[in-house]
Amino acid sequence: MVQTAADAGEIFAAGLWLHIDGLGGLFLAILGVIGFLTGVYSIGYMRHEVAHGELSPVTLCDYYGFFHLFLFTMLLVVTSNNLIVMWAAIEATTLSSAFLVGIYGQRSSLESAWKYIIICTVGVAFGLFGTVLVYANAASVMPQAEMAIFWSEVLKQSSLLDPTLMLLAFVFVLIGFGTKTGLFPMHAWLPDAHSEAPSPVSALLSAVLLNCALLVLIRYYIIICQAIGSDFPNRLLLIFGMLSVAVAAFFILVQRDIKRLLAYSSVENMGLVAVALGIGGPLGIFAALLHTLNHSLAKTLLFCGSGNVLLKYGTRDLNVVCGMLKIMPFTAVLFGGGALALALAGMPPFNIFLSEFMTVTAGLARNHLLIIVLLLLLLTLVLAGLVRMAARVLMAKPPQAVNRGDLGWLTTSPMVILLVMMLAMGTHIPQPVIRILAGASTIVLSGTHDLPAQRSTWHDFLPSGTASVSEKHSER
Repeated sequence: MVQTAADAGEIFAAGLWLHIDGLGGLFLAILGVIGFLTGVYSIGYMRHEVAHGELSPVTLCDYYGFFHLFLFTMLLVVTSNNLIVMWAAIEATTLSSAFLVGIYGQRSSLESAWKYIIICTVGVAFGLFGTVLVYANAASVMPQAEMAIFWSEVLKQSSLLDPTLMLLAFVFVLIGFGTKTGLFPMHAWLPDAHSEAPSPVSALLSAVLLNCALLVLIRYYIIICQAIGSDFPNRLLLIFGMLSVAVAAFFILVQRDIKRLLAYSSVENMGLVAVALGIGGPLGIFAALLHTLNHSLAKTLLFCGSGNVLLKYGTRDLNVVCGMLKIMPFTAVLFGGGALALALAGMPPFNIFLSEFMTVTAGLARNHLLIIVLLLLLLTLVLAGLVRMAARVLMAKPPQAVNRGDLGWLTTSPMVILLVMMLAMGTHIPQPVIRILAGASTIVLSGTHDLPAQRSTWHDFLPSGTASVSEKHSER
């Protein structure tokens, strides 16, 4: 379906209510891959939790029910063409995943779940204000007012929308859906929810949920840019993105909880995606979408690895989690690969190298020298924090009380698949993936689904490319 959407431009179902285009197809592919792998990982992880008395069999049934409900609500976000349903689906992801965050029933997990619900509900309420502004303005200019509820129809009339209202709408949308994306300063729910949830849920929160909110934000970004131009939206994205990277970088340096450290890494990476979007241009947009994919793979691997650490050591405390190479060497190699992919982003063959290199190149090409210099300094801090974490976890002297030996294949095979995918994306991006990314980038840049003329252009950005990219959309 994803490839069909990329080739055909867009696919509708249930009238105009459901919709998949190249942009939605990219996020649908991420949801499918990560959802499947975390589902497999959940079998081994939750089996261990039940065996050791952390969960009862009844609670395990609740877990799988809410797990699949969470996947369904995220699927609805990705495929919805109705603006109100899209907003309601984002709210539904909060409610369904909050039960998973608090599944252990401990004071800390319940507190994190309620904090998550309150902050995200308030944040998404701002998104509703932005949605209503877009709908009301579109209904006043469209021949059939009832069609203003559909994103694809509003996009066709976006040049007729009132610039002042659209400027205000984007502020509300960025605050609202930026809360679920994990952008500063609306990110406060994220470290607590990620650290208290079961590790497969943490992987879904970081690698899929944040992306769903990002997709909704991008959908509105496309409309707003068609209505008022890209200067104001890009400026806001750069500000929020750089602040997110800066705050996360400093928190990464001082974290002693492995899952909270990974959660702040998610804030940093979503900030980096926002920066790439704010830089704009063909290369900036392509880099943002590629980094979204790369981050999803790396962070799922790391949260699965941190789950194995928790099962083996019984703690998330980095002062205790040491000597993983001696305790469970196979898992350590996989976890180390994911950690190095995030930390040594400037080094091939890791997949994140390519998207961050493209972000830096796009920024320099569009004369954002100061932003790029500051970004590189902040990424150096992130490098220091992640390398310190990896060195201690992998190579420090292990505690004597921990039993040696890797866990079962259900908790390691998803990590193997993810690491292989990361290395493949870092050395040679498959042509189908290029086409999906190219189609998604074209939609963001021009608001159209006309891809054929762009296909070879996007391929030129890759290491094998020999020609520079046409800047025919450089005004974005």
